[in-house]
Amino acid sequence: MTSTPTTSTVKKKKKPIYSHLYFWVLVGITIGIVIGLAAPGVGSEMKWLADLFIKLVKVVIAPTIFATVVVGIAGMGNLAKAGGLALKTVLYFNITTVFALAIGLVVINVWQPGAGLGYDIDSFDTSAADGAIASAGEADAGFTGFLLGLVPTSFASAFVDGQLLQVLLLAILVACALTMLGARAEGMVRGLDTFAKVMFGVIKLVMWVAPLGAMGGIAFTIGEHGSAILGSLASFMVSFWVTCLLFIFLVLGPICYATGFSIIKYIRFIKDELLIVLGTSSSETVLPRMLTKLEAAGTPKHVVGMTIPTGYSFNLDGTAIYMSMGALFIAQAFGVDVSIWTQIGLLVFMLISSNGAAGVSGAGLVTLAASLAAFDSVIPVAGIALIVGIDRFMSEGRALTNLTGNGIGTLAIARWTGDLDRDRLKYVLDNPDTVDVDALMKAEAEAGMSEINEGEKSRDALATDPANQDGADTDADRDGKTPEEAAGSSRT
Repeated sequence: MTSTPTTSTVKKKKKPIYSHLYFWVLVGITIGIVIGLAAPGVGSEMKWLADLFIKLVKVVIAPTIFATVVVGIAGMGNLAKAGGLALKTVLYFNITTVFALAIGLVVINVWQPGAGLGYDIDSFDTSAADGAIASAGEADAGFTGFLLGLVPTSFASAFVDGQLLQVLLLAILVACALTMLGARAEGMVRGLDTFAKVMFGVIKLVMWVAPLGAMGGIAFTIGEHGSAILGSLASFMVSFWVTCLLFIFLVLGPICYATGFSIIKYIRFIKDELLIVLGTSSSETVLPRMLTKLEAAGTPKHVVGMTIPTGYSFNLDGTAIYMSMGALFIAQAFGVDVSIWTQIGLLVFMLISSNGAAGVSGAGLVTLAASLAAFDSVIPVAGIALIVGIDRFMSEGRALTNLTGNGIGTLAIARWTGDLDRDRLKYVLDNPDTVDVDALMKAEAEAGMSEINEGEKSRDALATDPANQDGADTDADRDGKTPEEAAGSSRT
């Protein structure tokens, strides 16, 4: 049976282009490029616009993930089913991360953008690496550090610090507890669902600051670091972007085909989100939009609620590519010959360390430094000073690849579990304009406020109900009786 578009996703009248968010994001990016090229000094001072936008989004990211995951798992009502979905999600994302790391190693070995630079670690200025190395030491890389990093110091600290892995763990624990409570937990699940809808409304308002954030981010990148794109650094950057494209089309492409849709149509479907991420260098800025969009494309709420937040912690394909290529580029630049077995060991170590990168500011560079610290006897960790200047240019590629992989992974897992509405997905990908994310998020927010108002009306009705007043009088009367009299009245 073919699904038909719902009234909430069909636009009655085609909107003019200037009413779309992506149009203004494009305008912001264009203005940012012009400012960065024409007035580098001014552009280098505009990063605060991007930081402001990202901070506004991050305010609601952690609570949104918490509420979404709890509702998704508890809504299934079956811990075994939820556990199976979580296991498949983590397994899928780790497999794609292995491919990302491997393809990065293959390309960097073939391309060799750092060969011939001939840097000497003894005379090389490593001061630019000090900040990243210090942060890497605090991050405590490795399997033990990863496990310890899963547990927050308190329930609130995970939200205060914005640690997504910790928020995810708390959400899973709370969801399991609510599922075991059964019917008694239905009220709290509905409340969290309403809370998530309200957060979507907040995000919808914040997203209209995205054009300014994109403008500031691009202007800063070009104004501050434009001069760093020289020689082999440019070759390394190009090799990284090419590798990201190879991964998307050679690894994720076949996954899309097996799931039953075209990767080209999928990219067209999420073009708005890709533009926002390009301007801000952060995939977190579009998390709520991706939740709404994928659900509208035929993926059930419980699958989206589990896989997208999990993907933000475990599916960092772009970061994995950057880490494997960055490590070998540094080795090539200093003339270090890294054996294939050392490269495999580095790949395994990075597979573990990349899982904790979601909660680290400047995740790619810091996690690369943390990984190299474990192999410092082979590859000098201070060599990351060589790529600090172009890290901002690489961050866009990381974020875009991560976002693309998260969405595809969600659809693939939904197909794997038999929950994907393939007819609905085909219709939406063929007609992407039928899904108006802003309208859907507004409807979600209005539904949430409506539920809050209905709850208040219900409480008011109970408070004014004569039957409840009688009950209240009876209770008050009993308060004036002795314990024995009150107990007798209860039995009567």
